[in-house]
Amino acid sequence: MKIVLYPDPILRKITPRVEDFGPPLAETAREMLEFMYRSKGVGLAAPQVGLTLRLFVFNPSGDPAKKEEEGVLVNPRIVKRKGEAYGEEGCLSFPEIYGEVRRATWIRVEAQDLEGRPLELEFQDFQARVVQHELDHLEGILFVDRMEPAEKIRIRRQLEKLEREYKETRAAGH
Repeated sequence: MKIVLYPDPILRKITPRVEDFGPPLAETAREMLEFMYRSKGVGLAAPQVGLTLRLFVFNPSGDPAKKEEEGVLVNPRIVKRKGEAYGEEGCLSFPEIYGEVRRATWIRVEAQDLEGRPLELEFQDFQARVVQHELDHLEGILFVDRMEPAEKIRIRRQLEKLEREYKETRAAGH
């Protein structure tokens, strides 16, 4: 598994619903969690590792010892949101880039677990931010898309650098 970096087109694709539940899906989620921890992340969506699955994993603590904070959501969607706050976000697909993003402070999510059973969960504050960020990945929306214009200007050179590196890598045939 490796992180897909901006501007790879897979990051802009809307992922299809997961229909096949079972051991392979559970194994993918386990591998994603392990990879997320190794990458020092708090969330990881399937497109970020090159998979077109409507699935993401998260642990807002970022601590692999805190298994009780881990989550895996399959086919998630936000059904209710409240409040609004700005907060700094980063993304494994955008190394070393951080910016202020406005998100709901409370959300209710409907999803499925790894066996396909329905879930209804509520998240607030930082947990809600992480879940919204990862869910955006499943819709082809990136955190930079949600930044205010001044934030986008501030990080423009860093984005251009990632775009150049992507083109150079593609030209080299990797």
